[in-house]
Amino acid sequence: MEIIKSIIDFILHIDGHLETLVAQYGTLLIPILFAIVFCETGLVVTPFLPGDSLLFAAGALAAIDKTGALNIVVLWVVLMIAAVLGDSVNYAIGKRLGKGIFKPGNKILKPEYLARTEAFYAKHGSRTIILARFVPIVRTFAPFVAGVGTMEYKRFITYNVVGGVVWVTLFLFGGYLIGNIPFIKDNFKYVTILIIAVSVLPIGIEFIKERRSQSAHMTATGM
Repeated sequence: MEIIKSIIDFILHIDGHLETLVAQYGTLLIPILFAIVFCETGLVVTPFLPGDSLLFAAGALAAIDKTGALNIVVLWVVLMIAAVLGDSVNYAIGKRLGKGIFKPGNKILKPEYLARTEAFYAKHGSRTIILARFVPIVRTFAPFVAGVGTMEYKRFITYNVVGGVVWVTLFLFGGYLIGNIPFIKDNFKYVTILIIAVSVLPIGIEFIKERRSQSAHMTATGM
């Protein structure tokens, strides 16, 4: 059980282990990053994986990497493909399975997440596919809901590609530019800690919102 917990913890905080990983595995780290970005966007059961922070940390690490293992252009292309392919697979899953997999009591596929994503669609329409890239949780469920709904794939793929390219480009090159600052290069470990802290902030906010919602429900029902 401890081994499983350790593995899960490592995956969730892989953005904090990138410096060690690139030293150990070199270019083999690129397919690992591909897999994580693909799963975070493509599998509706993995909304907890790092997304924004992983891209930012990978870009920053590419800037300070002296081995040449993390070429920023190669990373950019590979991770854009992962993001676009992930959303496409998620769309297909939604098309096939429908909303029925979101059931009360499910710890991962929570009906609240579905409701929030549908509300996001109601407000932003098809642009949700682009905008959701920058919203944790919604990012994972937006393509799924598009597949469940009536959005044609031709329309979906256009927004998918635009969103994937913009998302990866902004965070990856944002990290790359920051990583080239001398102070950041000399204190990368501390910057990584800050990145992780920022990345888990949305999760903390979600937890607080959920606790408040449950308390309000219990108060309203007299439980």
